Amino acid sequence: MGDMEQVYVKEAFDTNWVAPLGPNVNQFEMAIKEYIQNDVYVAALSSGTGAIHLALELLGVSRDDEVLCQSFTFSASANPILYLGAKPVFVDSERDTWNISPQLLEKAIINRMALGKKPKAIVAVHLYGMPYKIVEIRKISEKYNIPIVEDSAEALGSTYSGIKCSSFGDIGILSFNGNKIITTSGGGALVSRKEEIKNKAVFLATQARDDAPHYEHSHVGYNYRMSNVLAGIGRGQMEVLDERVTARRANFEFYRTNLAELKEIEFLMEPTGYFCNRWLTCILTPSFEAREKIRLALLQEDIESRPLWKPMHLQPVFNKYPSFTDGTSEDLFDRGLCLPSGSNLRKEDLERIVALILKTVL
Repeated sequence: MGDMEQVYVKEAFDTNWVAPLGPNVNQFEMAIKEYIQNDVYVAALSSGTGAIHLALELLGVSRDDEVLCQSFTFSASANPILYLGAKPVFVDSERDTWNISPQLLEKAIINRMALGKKPKAIVAVHLYGMPYKIVEIRKISEKYNIPIVEDSAEALGSTYSGIKCSSFGDIGILSFNGNKIITTSGGGALVSRKEEIKNKAVFLATQARDDAPHYEHSHVGYNYRMSNVLAGIGRGQMEVLDERVTARRANFEFYRTNLAELKEIEFLMEPTGYFCNRWLTCILTPSFEAREKIRLALLQEDIESRPLWKPMHLQPVFNKYPSFTDGTSEDLFDRGLCLPSGSNLRKEDLERIVALILKTVL
């Protein structure tokens, strides 16, 4: 937490604005809009997952439709597809950014169209804060007229060619869950360059109440709006976002520099034009066994690390759905490890972690 969160939360209590609307919500949306720029409109919601759900519905996804989804991601990228009764089609990653492969994406589209099942949307993820291949994915989207849901849950503060993530897709989403680079304890946002999309999202997120003196409903709605209290936390967090990005990137550089002698350890570097917030610092080890040796050695000292995301096409809940893979995400999952990356890590914490890794590997 920074210095201003409690000020804005107290303001919510002092004015008795604790409902899922109010001045903090409006100001939080404005702060996000001004940070992202690029002429976007923002709807603050109760979660990033809810934002994906609304994004897919606003793009016309419904029962039995198919949605292309990056396989190498957290399950929240894919779960909302099932909420709508639609079916995910999973697409593997490429090595440069670990994100959705343009080649396999186009292969999947051609295959599904040949079967008479043109996908309704593409869920592309900026994994661990690293932007996906913006230009290539957009070209495919336009070629086949399939809109993009840009999952920027992990990428607030990341940019491509100087432009902030969440403004590249047809609809972008953000997450402010407790583990993200800034947090409202729980929360998210939907981002669009079209004001009508933002307004429709707010309408659906507040139980789809029609404009009438009584409670009139012509659509199924959801309780997805952010509370004025949590938005107060968000306002304070936005004021320290750049500091958090700087801290995360410093963590990455510390690990990379101090583990440089371990030639068997790989880091995901930024391609030209990419700026990653380094939400998490991740390493690739030579093998599953090497990864587990490091993870267990850290755990023995009460230091938490975790394997990279297990691909969705390998998850029991999703393994019956079509997938277009080449082994990339499975290899990354087997060999990859997320290191402690919190913005409040001290130098002595980082030194201790590095020393343990060096001791384990050398």
